[in-house]
Amino acid sequence: MFADYSWSELGSIFAMQGFAGLVLFSVFVLMALGLAIIFGQMGVINMAHGEFMILGAYVTYLCSNFFQSTAPALMPISFFIAMVLAFFASGALGMLVEMGLIRFLYKRPLDTLLATWGLSLILQQAYRTIFGAREVGVTLPEWMMGSLPLTDIIEIPINGLIVMAITLAITLAVYLIMFRSRFGAKVRAVVQNRQMAGAVGIDTERVDRFTFGLGCGIAGVAGSAFTMIGSTGPSSGQLYIVDTFLVVVFGGATSLIGTVASAFTISQAQSTMEFFLSGSMAKVLTLLTVVGILMLRPQGLFVLKVRR
Repeated sequence: MFADYSWSELGSIFAMQGFAGLVLFSVFVLMALGLAIIFGQMGVINMAHGEFMILGAYVTYLCSNFFQSTAPALMPISFFIAMVLAFFASGALGMLVEMGLIRFLYKRPLDTLLATWGLSLILQQAYRTIFGAREVGVTLPEWMMGSLPLTDIIEIPINGLIVMAITLAITLAVYLIMFRSRFGAKVRAVVQNRQMAGAVGIDTERVDRFTFGLGCGIAGVAGSAFTMIGSTGPSSGQLYIVDTFLVVVFGGATSLIGTVASAFTISQAQSTMEFFLSGSMAKVLTLLTVVGILMLRPQGLFVLKVRR
């Protein structure tokens, strides 16, 4: 596999694929952070998580078209405005879904899986009806285009750097919310002992609603970031949902550090192997490796011990 390349060529290949893996890592982290909050903190298997991501992507697409036609002077900051709107749109839909569907299915994981899978099909058809079956692309501000030369043969896309910066900011924000705020303390209290949390005055239903909305909102931000590296279609979210669940389970469903570490490991492995093998074979080998590790350590890379 490596015999046909010189050492300098291999170094360049690993550098280029490593950076491509970092961009994939950024999307995985943004998707997995939201899913880890919903699955890890609430025990809800949300098969419609990819559709909340695509809602954020479509909101970004609509904002891009609006600013292009109505307020071109604001195009340089249009993406960041769209990202904020994507967060609130996906978060608001998530809270409505929690109130109308999920809150009746707590502690019934199989039922939540089936219900959210049906919801994903409904949302896909809604996107297909509203936006059409064809994939759409977002027009980015000019300053986000182009690349920065690292060496004579290696260039780093500017939009990839922006995606990684957004991921770093969101990860830090999630950490502060979950571990340095009153809301995060309430969430962790509900996770550790729901009955006792309710007994001391915490509105557990309200915490559940906002937690689900937060996870879906972060998926919307992931959708905005996704538009910078790919086109958006009604079923695009399904391309990432399996990998996202793999990231969350492999890292440890209740661990923020585990989610980040797992996303980095899986994205780098897939990106590097896809250059030398086919994309499907890279996914198969990654999946087999992760399954083998989970057989030895079923709780994932990191685990948070809680009282039950």
